[in-house]
Amino acid sequence: MEFLNKNVLITGGSRGIGKAIAKKLASLGANIAFVGKTVDPHPKLDGTIYTAAEEINVGPGKILPLQGDIRFEDSIHSFVQNTVEAFGGIDILINNASAISLLPTEQIETKRFDLMHAINVRGTFLVSKECIPYLKNSVNPHILNLSPPLNMDPSWFGKHLPYTMSKYGMSMIVMGLAEELRNYRIGVNALWPKTTIATAAVQNLLGGEFLMQRSRKPEIVADAAALILQRPSFECTGNFFIDEDVLRSSGIEDFTEYAINPELKLMPDLFL
Repeated sequence: MEFLNKNVLITGGSRGIGKAIAKKLASLGANIAFVGKTVDPHPKLDGTIYTAAEEINVGPGKILPLQGDIRFEDSIHSFVQNTVEAFGGIDILINNASAISLLPTEQIETKRFDLMHAINVRGTFLVSKECIPYLKNSVNPHILNLSPPLNMDPSWFGKHLPYTMSKYGMSMIVMGLAEELRNYRIGVNALWPKTTIATAAVQNLLGGEFLMQRSRKPEIVADAAALILQRPSFECTGNFFIDEDVLRSSGIEDFTEYAINPELKLMPDLFL
């Protein structure tokens, strides 16, 4: 019960990595508020915020599903206030919500470019901003962004410039807030997977079943996140963690259980 009485807010928590982190922290005692947009069944997306809440409800804490959209300030203000009213505060913020498109510059539509930046950068920034006053009151406050290590190698920009800009924007928020909030003992870090993770984006947008079979389960990221968030916030900040490295630092060397298909070679994730 490492997270007993801890209040966690997760964006994009109704499926994939966000749901896996929510379920892991709930199993360790946390109160979980998670934000998603899906309240009615969708033909291409698994579940709703309500079915996710049933799956996440595996511990003694409260589970609060919240419909919201981090592109809009009024929505952000509403779901943060609902979290505080239900739990009494916020100890941990996980910025997981993200949009992806790997199209090159000539092919990407303006609306897709705008969507990625509105969610990945602007949304992450505004959710963090809204939560900071409550994190300042926490004993061991953390912000964790699901974003990659910053790497100015031109190859990452040449492959998918619009997406790289948006995800590196999330990582720049980590770098900036870690320094800005250091005196408040708020830990701000990033976490990124070593290999592709089986998510709806992989299934529907990136590689279909071929890539899904060469991916790992979201639980590897969730287990790494739980280990990071247990660390003292005042000395664990400004880091760009990789899931495998975090688990190895805790003595875990065998990752076979996380593979969707252990017989197939895993696909390295983007940016690594």
